[in-house]
Amino acid sequence: MSIKTFELISTTENGIQLISYVALPENASDDNSVAGILVAPEWWGVVEHPKTITERLAKAGYAAVAMDVYGEGKLTADAAQANMWMEQVLEDQDMLMARCRLILNDFSDQLAVNGDNLGAIGFCFGGKIVLDMAREGMPLKAVATFHGNPEPKQPADNKFKAKVLVAHGRDDSMVSMEAIEGLKKELDAAEVDYTIDVYDDAKHGFTNPNADERGAKNNVDLGYNETAAKQSWDNMLEFMKANLG
Repeated sequence: MSIKTFELISTTENGIQLISYVALPENASDDNSVAGILVAPEWWGVVEHPKTITERLAKAGYAAVAMDVYGEGKLTADAAQANMWMEQVLEDQDMLMARCRLILNDFSDQLAVNGDNLGAIGFCFGGKIVLDMAREGMPLKAVATFHGNPEPKQPADNKFKAKVLVAHGRDDSMVSMEAIEGLKKELDAAEVDYTIDVYDDAKHGFTNPNADERGAKNNVDLGYNETAAKQSWDNMLEFMKANLG
């Protein structure tokens, strides 16, 4: 399916431009709106990987947006820099969620996007972001995380309406199985409908083809696993199809 892409600029109340990246199926139009999926990138920012994910979602028939939560389109391949930016936005998680809500609203205002039929997927740091968006009660029907950080801004409660799919690597040294168990308890307490898939021989970052190179360069325990990447992607598409149509 052919697609079209463009930048979506959202301006925060203090004048920071969030430069997100949108991909739409060619047939999505003002008269033919399609379900939308928000993509929260890894801590690197809106680099090639989330852009590719967004384009793949458009080819699968969804409107998709890679969210620029750092602002000004900042991106990096340096883990120390990425960590600094991530820590900065985590110091003010209300601001981070306000940015996500702003992007969600601007994205769902596009006539080609069905704002009543939204999902979100997140990678690593982005996994925390999309779970927190659901914890905040944003209008998401389905949330999927890949090697995501499950640490909550605040625990899920009855505002959490989204169904959840978690793809976790068994060999992830950055997000432990204990953290995933904690997420299960949290979601159980809030009666959230969730599925957790654990992939063998998969490390943190297993969906990102650049993970090995990034890991080696930055001395971080990352690794790409093609089998787990493909299986988790296919499972996510099935999950979105079941919940968004």
